[in-house]
Amino acid sequence: MSDFAAYIDRELSRFHEELEAFLRIPSISTDPEHAGDVRACAEWVADHLLAAGLHEAEVIDTGGHPIVVGERIHSEEAPTVLVYGHYDVQPSEPDELWTSPPFDPEVRDGRLYARGSIDDKGQVHMHIKALEARLASGADVPVNLKLVIEGEEEVGSRHLAAFLHEHAERLACDAILVSDTGMFSPELPCITTGLRGIVYTEINVHGPKSDLHSGTYGGAVVNPANALAAILAGLRDEHGQATVPGYYDAVRPISARERADLERLPMDEETLRAEVGAPALGGEAGFSALERLWYRPTLDVNGLLSGFTREGSKTVLPSQAMAKVSMRLVPDQDPAQVIEAFEARVRELAPEGVTIEIKRSHGGAPWVADTEHPIFDAASAALESGFGAPPAYIREGGSIPIVQEFEETFGAPALLVGFALPGCNMHAPDEWIDLGVYRKGIAALADLYGRLGEQLT
Repeated sequence: MSDFAAYIDRELSRFHEELEAFLRIPSISTDPEHAGDVRACAEWVADHLLAAGLHEAEVIDTGGHPIVVGERIHSEEAPTVLVYGHYDVQPSEPDELWTSPPFDPEVRDGRLYARGSIDDKGQVHMHIKALEARLASGADVPVNLKLVIEGEEEVGSRHLAAFLHEHAERLACDAILVSDTGMFSPELPCITTGLRGIVYTEINVHGPKSDLHSGTYGGAVVNPANALAAILAGLRDEHGQATVPGYYDAVRPISARERADLERLPMDEETLRAEVGAPALGGEAGFSALERLWYRPTLDVNGLLSGFTREGSKTVLPSQAMAKVSMRLVPDQDPAQVIEAFEARVRELAPEGVTIEIKRSHGGAPWVADTEHPIFDAASAALESGFGAPPAYIREGGSIPIVQEFEETFGAPALLVGFALPGCNMHAPDEWIDLGVYRKGIAALADLYGRLGEQLT
């Protein structure tokens, strides 16, 4: 056992206590009433970075919540690794669905339950403790280390891009390390090599100037709700594919290596079905569930609103209808091209008698890693040392637009090594982190800092 692994085992109870203190801070970035808690959480992070052995840790104001920047410089010649994470958390509601209070951490069956336990406070804390373990046990950190821990990830990282550009010289790096992703199982560590992008829109269908009596006017006036339903139905065909022109033109076929990676994973589609509680799985025909989640784009309705929706009945012909529609994109789809084609298709499907308004919300490009870069060899070896098994290369169906932002700003490759497990209830009641994975992850990250120094030199 390495000296830092022995140190981790000796100090693990204290690590747990510190993590629980971190989780008690309700750093909910979406709620202005918690602005003070968000700042207090940033200061907590800065204090513990210094305690772990960093030379500098600073809470820097933005136009919103602060960003924590930490630094430990090894030498001018050493390569630089930039670590990103976030200390803000999602709202806890509905609180009544939590088994224990969301900001009162509780351990049950080897899991620590609390809001932020895995997204992303637990993973940030693992980095802090990995650094402490290396330094306290006499194992140097042979890279220049910089950390950017933000407080607005859960509200779209709205000030992060400007912050990175403003501080680009200070934060210049040779590699970017992100731990805000997941693993496939407790025994199988993973490196995430691809993320889907996103385009998010709102379709508004307008008809008569006000709601109408459905008996007096029904059949003679186009119903915006009916029109919207027809539009939404027309956006996908019977095989589950989007009918947006050119939608699949840039989609990469799944490679032989990627299929081999998928076959290695202990995937049970029935377990997935039971986990989500659906009568059956579905989606684009001809692909497995993981292929649909990781390698294929989607087009989904995220919300609908029209007419009378309260208890009871009211016979109205609604004057308008609204749907929120998102598209998850895969390499090499271009969000700008997709939104133009989508809007054209919606207008093509709209019947006469209504007008269409399409609002563009937010978007982000898909991302895929260059797995030939030596940082992936370093990560593979470190994860195997920590978990006793070589990692799997996986993708993530969700979107983390800041990964692309980091790579473009610094011209450096990103490495995504995360520790969230399936069913960990991110953004939901009873969010949890597996404490066995927490301990192994700290050891793996402590080893990774050393290996990155070797591979990047």
